[in-house]
Amino acid sequence: MRHIIAILLQNEAGALTRVAGLFSSRGYNIESLAVAPTDDPTVSRLTLVTSGSDAVIQQIANQLKKLVDVVSVEDMTRGAHIERELVLLKLRLEPARRDTVRGYVARSGGSVLDPSCDCFIVELLGSEAEINALMRELAQHAELVEVVRSGALGISRGKHALRLV
Repeated sequence: MRHIIAILLQNEAGALTRVAGLFSSRGYNIESLAVAPTDDPTVSRLTLVTSGSDAVIQQIANQLKKLVDVVSVEDMTRGAHIERELVLLKLRLEPARRDTVRGYVARSGGSVLDPSCDCFIVELLGSEAEINALMRELAQHAELVEVVRSGALGISRGKHALRLV
């Protein structure tokens, strides 16, 4: 099963390497990874997507908590959360399909960032499933030349927040 894991860690050199090393040394795959400082510049939030059974994910979480740089860990998949991913697409399309593609992008809430004659560059935002569906639809109207994805970001619904403990 796919899991989104949120991790707060000290914003120090090598912290991300130690988290990634934990995964690679145990043979766990990281499907996507997004990390940036929080409102506290000494702490970064890392959002990681991986797959495994609940038992494997619990074992990963327990091992992450033992790392000195890790402040807090939450498997967001277990609770109500919002997930978003950003994708930039470079599309090659025939001039006759420009309006069709532009309309589809607008209806999906995306933006055409560069409508050049050679290639459109499009920005889309959504869950992984939504992005995949949008890409399949666009591929029916244009050639996907290049795909750049941010990986998933997630935040818990309600008043619960991943905070320093």
